[in-house]
Amino acid sequence: MSKETKVKICGLQDVEVLKSMINLPIDYIGFVFARSKRQVSPVQAAGLMKVLGEWTGTYRPESVGVFVNPDMRHMAEVMEQAGLDIVQLHGQESPALCRELKERFGVKVIKALSVKSDGSLHGVGDADDLDLYGEVIDGLLVDAYDPIYGGGAGVTFAWEAAKPLQAWAKNSNIPFLVAGGLHPDNVHRVLNELEPDGVDVSSGVESNGVKDPAKITAFVERVKRR
Repeated sequence: MSKETKVKICGLQDVEVLKSMINLPIDYIGFVFARSKRQVSPVQAAGLMKVLGEWTGTYRPESVGVFVNPDMRHMAEVMEQAGLDIVQLHGQESPALCRELKERFGVKVIKALSVKSDGSLHGVGDADDLDLYGEVIDGLLVDAYDPIYGGGAGVTFAWEAAKPLQAWAKNSNIPFLVAGGLHPDNVHRVLNELEPDGVDVSSGVESNGVKDPAKITAFVERVKRR
């Protein structure tokens, strides 16, 4: 029997859409605080977190905040208003910053790395050894690179390029997640090729730029019932 892959639905902005997901086996709900068309304010996130707090489904998703090179003042404001279970970092955050976030705010940390078209990585500073992250992060996410936002471009990347990172995560006993252009029709392929511990989707479950409950349901069912 294959392991159950975790599902993260990212970029939530609408309370009613979030309520429509209450009976789905979703593991993570993501809120984007970095610059993006899906960006939410701490106040908006607080309203969405209230819905999560009233979640009565079998699954109680963990809340994930997406940031790019956050400063502590912004992080403190978000945590005070909304609170988060996990912080997902898409910039050049150092291992030291990851550790500081964990210790100061009591959150888990997912470090995102983006694969560029030439196969190189964005998201780790030149002086940072990947093994140093292994001591402080709770998950590694691989995404397609976007020159404006770093990640979250809604396009796929060469999955083959992620296999060394998959091996590193496995050897480090760190959950390995994949994002980047996933949708209900291609998620089986990435599950078969990379066997990730989790998949992360945003634009792939939208219609006209808005989260589509039918697409969310189809995506979740195709991951969980493979």
